[in-house]
Amino acid sequence: MARTVATARIVPLTPARWDDFTTLFGPNGACGGCWCMWWRLTRREFERGHGQGNRRAFRRIVAAGPPPGLLAYDDGQAVGWCALGPRAELPTLGRSRLLKPVDDAPVWSLSCFFVKSGHRRRGLTAALISAAVEHARQAGAPALEAYPWETAERKSTTTVYTGLASTFRRLGFVEVARRVPHRPILRLDLGRRRRPLS
Repeated sequence: MARTVATARIVPLTPARWDDFTTLFGPNGACGGCWCMWWRLTRREFERGHGQGNRRAFRRIVAAGPPPGLLAYDDGQAVGWCALGPRAELPTLGRSRLLKPVDDAPVWSLSCFFVKSGHRRRGLTAALISAAVEHARQAGAPALEAYPWETAERKSTTTVYTGLASTFRRLGFVEVARRVPHRPILRLDLGRRRRPLS
């Protein structure tokens, strides 16, 4: 049985942690061969790289740095993930009718989550969001944006891979746009810009 979220250790995904990441995502790349490339590619590019091509592409991103997200560990095993970085690095958001930018602010995006089966509904997504807020703040991001689902239904992390709006609201995120009822764009102001960590 999985332990409580209080035991989780959350750290950036670096090349040294690549094997832990691939173990967490499994042979299908978490969600149908995505390997966290959905927001980075055109539809045609994504489908052409489906599976191993997307895996190789994301590995190159990890190798080049900076870390494109955070891994959560429990008892030495990677059990959760969130993708995190400047919105400008996710061009699919710019092409999306529902999630396109609301302004030209250089915000960071918290664009997707994956939590291992057996560790869901234990507060791990909220812990990842909290860690992402601090990571983005220390990197100098002016704000952190998210694209969750607005729903009262209990759904899995794989179904609602951008998270639930209620979780973000509990952590202080506020709505800045809503183009359809079920997909708000939420944002957390991180205050004055800080210099990136050396």
